[in-house]
Amino acid sequence: MEIQVLDKVFVPFISRERIDTRLSEIAKQIEKDMNGDVPVFIGVLNGSFMVISDLVKHYEGSCEMSFVKMASYIGTQSTNQVNQLLGLDIDVTDRRVVIIEDIVDTGNTLVALKKLFDQHRPKEVRICTLCLKPEAYTKDIPLDYVAFEIENKFIVGYGMDYNKHGRNIPEIYQIKE
Repeated sequence: MEIQVLDKVFVPFISRERIDTRLSEIAKQIEKDMNGDVPVFIGVLNGSFMVISDLVKHYEGSCEMSFVKMASYIGTQSTNQVNQLLGLDIDVTDRRVVIIEDIVDTGNTLVALKKLFDQHRPKEVRICTLCLKPEAYTKDIPLDYVAFEIENKFIVGYGMDYNKHGRNIPEIYQIKE
């Protein structure tokens, strides 16, 4: 069923069941990879709020959580400029950090995040993203956990927005062409 968000039409793309299954699998993999360490999950706002919420529900080990806020989109286009709107409020020195993203396309936000975290000298930084657009990703920062590789089309829902609308949609929709 098509939906309309503001002036754009979107079609169903990834169901909430598929999302939940993948996040459960990734949570188990992260827990295994942490090998008893207590990770700090850092959600990148605004888009990752649903991802981190559902991911940690499946994470059975001990963990801590915090958020940073970065912005790089206007409408459906990346501005290629990343602004930090809310910084780190937890000490990650010598800690294992897992950055949680909703989507990675150009990778510009990851570059800004890596720069931010390098200043705090964590023991390790891993990257987890719900969606990756391999065609658009131009950086050499490795992604440790990718739920879905998708084509380079605009998506909305499950925390991701179009001009501040649609974040509350419980599944992911892709723009109709």
